[in-house]
Amino acid sequence: MTSTLRPADPTEAVQRPGRWLALSVLVLAVLLVAVDATVLGLATPYISEDLNPTGTQLLWIGDVYSFVIAGLLVSMGSLGDRIGRKKILLVGATAFGAISVLNAYATTPELMILARALLGVAGATLMPATLALIRNLFHDPRERSLAVGIWGATASAGTAVGPIVGGFLLEHFWWGSVFLINLPVMAVLVLVGIRMLPESRNPNPGPWDLAGVLLSLVGMVGVVYAVKEAAAHGPAWDSLAVGLLGAAALYGFVRRQLTLPAPLLDMRLFRNRGFSGAVLADLLTILGLSGLVFFLSQYLQLVQGRGPFEAGLAELPAAVGAVAAGLIAGRTARRWSVRAVVSGGLAAVGLALAALTVLDQSTGYPLLGAALLVVGIGAGFSFTVTADVILSSVPKEQAGAASAVSETAYELGAALGIAVLGSIVTGVYRDFTGPAGTPDAAHESLGGAVEAAAGMPAESAQSMLDAARQSFVDGLALAAGAGATVLLLASVAAWFMLRHQKLESRP
Repeated sequence: MTSTLRPADPTEAVQRPGRWLALSVLVLAVLLVAVDATVLGLATPYISEDLNPTGTQLLWIGDVYSFVIAGLLVSMGSLGDRIGRKKILLVGATAFGAISVLNAYATTPELMILARALLGVAGATLMPATLALIRNLFHDPRERSLAVGIWGATASAGTAVGPIVGGFLLEHFWWGSVFLINLPVMAVLVLVGIRMLPESRNPNPGPWDLAGVLLSLVGMVGVVYAVKEAAAHGPAWDSLAVGLLGAAALYGFVRRQLTLPAPLLDMRLFRNRGFSGAVLADLLTILGLSGLVFFLSQYLQLVQGRGPFEAGLAELPAAVGAVAAGLIAGRTARRWSVRAVVSGGLAAVGLALAALTVLDQSTGYPLLGAALLVVGIGAGFSFTVTADVILSSVPKEQAGAASAVSETAYELGAALGIAVLGSIVTGVYRDFTGPAGTPDAAHESLGGAVEAAAGMPAESAQSMLDAARQSFVDGLALAAGAGATVLLLASVAAWFMLRHQKLESRP
């Protein structure tokens, strides 16, 4: 099936004044979400020391945000299409800032879990609304491609800025400061957004399907929870039951949406091969990358001995590459082709991951930095063009729901990546052979081994750490190889699924 894009409405040729200033407001929201997604990992040791959560509570502190955001993205994107994307963005941004204060001053593990869950509800309103507003702000396809590139580049910059800013704050202030940095950004976003952002909505939205919202939430949370539990603790009957419940709920959600005259998500969008190919490419890319990214900061800090701030700086080339590629991705796709840019970008990421299979404890930074730069360039090209394809393939009235599908692919890909590639790292790591007296906690994680070493004789501690670090690096190299395989397969799939796909050139 040849994918053809819907011709633009002639009235869309009129360009909205102030659209670039409005875009600057939208990227503030993107920057905030990207930074917030990275700082918690750095703050977790400090939160653990201060609040004394149990192991299960600590997992929920880390995971509940992604569970909720994955479960509500489609529903919130559809709600924005109905009540207004500007309205839901500003309400969500205000809530995000207020709940960040609750996160910063949480005094018990239970309150912290609740605060992270509420932050997930607010966060689910932001990303789909920003991309949908770009679809309605920029009617010229070339301008829209550049706007999407800036949007993606900001997200990439945020993932790099997060560890750097978070590392600096944690070295100079208490852990709550990593949440309070949200407040000034949100204040600017809301105050400027009220004046500069235009309102847009679906003029004939139909009722909001609350049963569909519940099915979507139960389905996504169930599937993501089961995947993460299987990765952390291995297959178990309880996580399998939750996963099956989630899969059944998602099946019911799809069946229900196909029968409704005004669904939360028009499932017929997936008949467009370009739309489906772009969503699949995003999911597989995040799947292949997330496991490596999840463990890379541990490699830099616990294996190579870098501090949080230095580790954040070491990961900067990926963001630099993504920003540079994102800004020229649309122009490049028009010059060559959509499938060439997306497939080429994914192949580049795959080859860079393959290069990381030679990692060892003493690998010099030039190899690591070069690989991260190529990863950033490839991902920047791919993500920017697929986002443009997704937006261009749907009527502007459904931009919020379509954007939410893209974001949901990211969340599901991240969960699957950490589960699949994380289980590889964990499985290899747990088999290391330490000296006599090595505690069981040392086999649970490399962080556990570092903590256990503090209570052992110096010679035994060093011997155990050498063995643990080598085993961790072996697992990381194997996971990089698996990620490379996923990315190269995604490149081949994108080459065929995005055949004949083009970006619009004129309004």
